[in-house]
Amino acid sequence: MSWLGDLTLMQGLAGVGALVLVGVVVQGFWSARQASPRQAEGGDGGRQEPMLAAADGTAAPHPDAAAEAAGPFAELRPAAPRRTARLDPLIDAIATLSLDAPVSGDMALLHLPPSRRAGTKPFLIEGLNADAGEWELPAAGRRYGEFQAGVQMANRSGALNEIEYSEFVQKLQAFADSIGAMAELPDMLDVVARARELDAFAGDHDAQLSLTLRANGAAWSVGYIQQCAGRHGFVPGVLPGRAVKPGAEDGSPPVLVLAFDAQAALSDDPAAAALREVQLSLDVPQTPEAAEPFPAWHEAARLLAAEMDATMIDDHGRPITLHAFAAIGEDLKQLYRALESRDLAAGSPAARRLFS
Repeated sequence: MSWLGDLTLMQGLAGVGALVLVGVVVQGFWSARQASPRQAEGGDGGRQEPMLAAADGTAAPHPDAAAEAAGPFAELRPAAPRRTARLDPLIDAIATLSLDAPVSGDMALLHLPPSRRAGTKPFLIEGLNADAGEWELPAAGRRYGEFQAGVQMANRSGALNEIEYSEFVQKLQAFADSIGAMAELPDMLDVVARARELDAFAGDHDAQLSLTLRANGAAWSVGYIQQCAGRHGFVPGVLPGRAVKPGAEDGSPPVLVLAFDAQAALSDDPAAAALREVQLSLDVPQTPEAAEPFPAWHEAARLLAAEMDATMIDDHGRPITLHAFAAIGEDLKQLYRALESRDLAAGSPAARRLFS
């Protein structure tokens, strides 16, 4: 086993001589009321526009927000189309539900469990379309000759345990009884053992990279941060105090996240906030290697640091060197190969679900 075996689920990569914090980084800021913060050109641009929940549970811009947006974030991304999740035996424990005769999608929808989670693990129920012969999420107006359900065996909350699996079985059995199906369930001990092995692999091959940009001189206003970020391809995030660089595909996770103090973003006068730090992070397993997310992270950090007169530092407050970036880049190549060997290539649907 290479050095990758020393990583844990919530840790990232630390290459030889690397000074970059790898892991989940707590947001923070330094207040500097003594000096007037830098303001955005042409206005404060500090107000985050409201977001609405879409039908599939994702966030979408308020319909009036896009029309009224101004400055670098004027072109908000449209709401992403719904992407159908699919069961995958690589990360799901799958049960089959046999039927004597097809049932309607309307009936299935009526009896689906109100919550598709077992503890911290999501689960899906799919139906085999009797006419098209394809697996899909149950929909009204269709007929299904068979169902299957799967519970995710691991995510960043840990491995599926006995209690969570029992909850999944209980909810699935109630659904099966309601539609007259016979459920065939995998053995709990086998599932839990597989879940622990998958969790161990994920823990050894997870990486979340983050660095801090710290102001060298004058502090920044919220609008100034947003304007600088917008010039480098960032758009407003769903959460206050965040800007994201979107992925290439609609509905895909952001490639990069620029985070600053949420309270400042929500304040009555964002232009008066004096921020001295922002965090730039990259969730490695969420984006395909071909999209070159690591070079994008490095380049965005370099450009923002130059434009905002900031220093790139690690979690210990030490400046980050070019050697540190180079070392991490080499380590990431090994990580990508290890994920591919498990059919969990970075950016794949299964990898995104596992490392979530």
